[in-house]
Amino acid sequence: MTTIELSELQVLVKVVQTGSFTRAAEQMGAQKAHLSRVMSKLERKLNARLLERSTRALTLTEVGRDIYHRAIGVLDAVEDTERAAQRFLGEPRGVLRLSCGVEFGMLAVSQWIGAYLAKYPEMRVDADYSARLVDIIHEGFDLAIRIGQLQDSQFVARKLGEVHYGLFASPSYLERHPRPEEPKALTDHDLLVFTTSGQNREWQLKRSKGEVRRIALSPRMSLNNSFAIRDGALAGLGIAQLPWILAKDQVDAGTLVQVLPDWQREPEPVHAIFPSSSYLTPKVRAFIDLAVARFPDR
Repeated sequence: MTTIELSELQVLVKVVQTGSFTRAAEQMGAQKAHLSRVMSKLERKLNARLLERSTRALTLTEVGRDIYHRAIGVLDAVEDTERAAQRFLGEPRGVLRLSCGVEFGMLAVSQWIGAYLAKYPEMRVDADYSARLVDIIHEGFDLAIRIGQLQDSQFVARKLGEVHYGLFASPSYLERHPRPEEPKALTDHDLLVFTTSGQNREWQLKRSKGEVRRIALSPRMSLNNSFAIRDGALAGLGIAQLPWILAKDQVDAGTLVQVLPDWQREPEPVHAIFPSSSYLTPKVRAFIDLAVARFPDR
């Protein structure tokens, strides 16, 4: 009886999920030619063609589709066994691949990664800080960290915390301009606005009593980078709306002052998401638990 190796099934699944031998090879750290040979060997063992290859795409044959789904079941069972062993041993091991936005990565996630690696010396982390929304499944990520309301129902999400915002200006700016007492007074000030493709047309501010004010924006400076907006506020260029985690150190040092503290933008939730088809592995669970415990206060 021909013995099918787990490595052969892993190649089949990765090639199908990524849609090409090239991307599969990149994610598996192998040569494209090697994966092609493994697939040919598997087809010979099964005496069946699993993939139809063309210059544009790879397509599963009917028997290939059946073998692919069986392979996923086998690999899931093996992974479940490994997870059970890890739970027994109590120590996450391996590589954690995660994705997040650049700014939040620099503000919070890098600190989480440092604490995670210090706590679990058998772990390695491969992080992608990018503005793009990665394809978690096809690009082989264990989890992604996303800010804002989630739209994609194919993923499981765990809330890590919330990002809170405030309005800030430098003492030098407030010496030259009267401090605003009501949101409508902001229209008489120089405003520093975070924008993406000019889409931010207003600030919506809310008070604890439930009152809402919408402030039409005619900014003195528009940028798509919160660090640059903060630097503009520190230079006395105007009033900026910033995440508290970005402004906190400057507020503590007295180089930024909060204005209109009773009026705030709605906080944005931060979630860790992972594929609904996957169990929460010990390495992912450990990272999420650490992130929740270390999430910034504001």
